[in-house]
Amino acid sequence: MRVLEAVLVVTDLLIFLALVILIPRTLRVLRQAAPAAPAAAVAQALLEGPRWQVIPAYALAAAITVVWLLGVLAPARRPVRLLRLRRFATAVTVVLAAMGLAVSTALAILLPVFSFAPPTGPHRIGTVTYHWTDGGRPDVLAADPRARRELIVQIWYPVAGAPSAPRAAYVQDEDVLVAMARLARVPDFTFGHLRHVTTNAVTSAPVAAQHSRYPVLIFLEGAMGFRQINTFQVEHLVSHGYVVAAVDHPHTAASVRFPDGHRIAALPAARLRALIDRSLDPAGERAGERADQTPAPGGRSLGGGLVPHLARDVTFTLDRLTALDRADPAGLLTGRLDLRRIGAFGVSLGGIVTGEACRTEPRLRACLMMDTRMTPAVVRQGLDRPSMWITRDAATMRREGWSADDIDQHQSSMRAVFDKRPADGYLVRVPGMFHADFTDVSSWSPALSRFGITGSVPAQRAHTILNAYTLAFFDRHLKNLPTPLLDGPAPDYPDVLLKTRQP
Repeated sequence: MRVLEAVLVVTDLLIFLALVILIPRTLRVLRQAAPAAPAAAVAQALLEGPRWQVIPAYALAAAITVVWLLGVLAPARRPVRLLRLRRFATAVTVVLAAMGLAVSTALAILLPVFSFAPPTGPHRIGTVTYHWTDGGRPDVLAADPRARRELIVQIWYPVAGAPSAPRAAYVQDEDVLVAMARLARVPDFTFGHLRHVTTNAVTSAPVAAQHSRYPVLIFLEGAMGFRQINTFQVEHLVSHGYVVAAVDHPHTAASVRFPDGHRIAALPAARLRALIDRSLDPAGERAGERADQTPAPGGRSLGGGLVPHLARDVTFTLDRLTALDRADPAGLLTGRLDLRRIGAFGVSLGGIVTGEACRTEPRLRACLMMDTRMTPAVVRQGLDRPSMWITRDAATMRREGWSADDIDQHQSSMRAVFDKRPADGYLVRVPGMFHADFTDVSSWSPALSRFGITGSVPAQRAHTILNAYTLAFFDRHLKNLPTPLLDGPAPDYPDVLLKTRQP
C-alpha cells in the first residue's frame, strides 16, 4: 500500500468513527475534520494516481462528505426530514465503512504498487528504447506478406552518480497489462495498477565514464511475456557494469506497440504453443525437416521453425548493436559497447531461443538459460561455449502441475546438453521455485503462492539467488573475475543444488 493510500484509509477510519460513534463532547471537534476525507482522496488520486483497488475508500470518503454536509444543514433536532435523511446516510456510511475499508486495505496489499530493490552495484541505471526494422527479412508471422520483421529493443546501461530525474515506468505499454490479465483469465483491469510502478532507471541519462566500454547481454522474454518482465535481474546486472538489451519478439510477446501507434499482439495461445512444440519435437534428426514445412499464420513457411525464427532476431539485434556502437542516433552508446564480450540470457521460451542462438551465433560468448527445454539441434550438437542452466527439480515441477512428459523433456534435454559439454557448464537447481519465480511476476502479489502460481521460496529470496548466480556466471566468463560461488556449495545458499562440468 502506497503512503497516500494508507493516509486515505486512516483518515476515512478516524472521521467515520467521529461521525457515527457517540464520543465525549470534548472530542466532537473531530467531526469538523470530515472534509479531510475527500481532500485525502483527491490528493491521493492526483499525486499517486488512482487505481481500482482503492475505489471503496474513495466511495467512503464521498459518503463521509454527504453525512457531514447533512450535519451542517441540520445541526439541531429539526427539521425532522433532514434528521431522518441524516440517520439514513449514517447507516449507509456504516455499511460502506465496514466493507470499504476492509476491501480497499486488502486489495491494496494483495495487488501492491511494489518497488524494485535499490541497485547493489556501484552504478546507477539508465535506459533507452529503440525501434529497429530488418528491411531484408519478411515477418513470416504477419498476415501481410509485405511486412518486414521489426523489433522493439530496450537497453539498460550503467550511469554515473545518482541522477535526480524521475524514474522510468516499469511497463510502458498498458496493452501488455491487459494481455497479461487475459492470459491469467481475470478482468482486463486487474493489473492496471502496475502502470504506477517505477524502476530504478532514468531515461536517457549519460553513460557512466568509469569504463570506456561495457560488456553486453541480450535478454529474451518468455512466451506471452514482455521485455521488462525480468527487471529485477536486469537492474542487478546493469548496476554491476553490464549493458542489457531486452528484445520484444512481435507475435510471441504479450503485446508490442511501435512508435507509429500500431500494435502486434501475441498469437492465440493454442497456436503459439503448437509452434513451440513443433520446434521442440523430440524426434531428433527428423524434427528439423518437419519444422521446415511449418506454416506461419500468413501461410508462409517458418523456414526451420519458430525458435530458429526468433533466434534470427538475436542476430539482427547484435548487428544493430554493432551499428549503435559506431553511431548511436540518441548520442548515448557510441563507442561504449564492448562487442568482444557478449552474452545472452532468457527465461522459458526466451531460454529456448537463447540456447538456439548460442548454437548458431558465434558472437555470443556465454549463455544462461532459465527454466526451459533445449531444441533437438542443441541436444544433438551441444554448446561449445560456457553455459548455465537455472531450474528446479522434478518434484517441484510436479507440485506445480506439470505433466510427466513435459517434466521429462525439460529435465532430460537440459541435462543432455550439460553432460556433453565441450566448454564450462553449470546446472543450478533451486527446489521450491515455480516458473513465475524466475520473473518479476512473483513480486506482483503476496497471494500468488495461495493460487499455485509461485512456489515455496519467497520472491525476494528467489530473486536474490537468481541474481547471485547470474552475476557470478557472467563475471567469470565475460569479465574473467574470480567467482567462488561457482566452485561448489555456498553457505549463503544452502538450498541451491549446483553441478559443474569442465572440459
